Amino acid sequence: MAEILTKSRARNIFYGGSIFFVVIFVGMTVHSHRYVVNKSTAGMELSEEVILGKHVWERHSCINCHSLHGEGAYFAPELGNVMTRWDVMDSPEDAYETLDGWMKSQPTGIEGRRQMPFFELTEEETRGLAEFLRWADQTDTQGWPPNDAG
Repeated sequence: MAEILTKSRARNIFYGGSIFFVVIFVGMTVHSHRYVVNKSTAGMELSEEVILGKHVWERHSCINCHSLHGEGAYFAPELGNVMTRWDVMDSPEDAYETLDGWMKSQPTGIEGRRQMPFFELTEEETRGLAEFLRWADQTDTQGWPPNDAG
């Protein structure tokens, strides 16, 4: 009676299994890359204004208070859909004016409320931040946040 699992058969199973799972891994990597590029990224291109806005977001540590698509702190509102909530998604100028007015009105000075500090942003930086938030609002977040209020 022949042995069921010889050294050569074990080696072939090992190599065959390894190749099979490497092919599966590469296939899943390609699928993930295509999904991210074609489905879940924002509809807007990454313009210079969007990049500037991202730098403003990082330089002023906005994520220390706000969340963006669920990432960050929960002290202040979610900003991943703020342009939709403000109904200025389709107008860069309205988005800028609304954000600029909001930023200039802070802090309100109302006792007992969480207050956003005043940031001395240039018009260019505020426009960039508005464009970054419009760009982030177009990302397919698969239903996040779970409600319109963020």
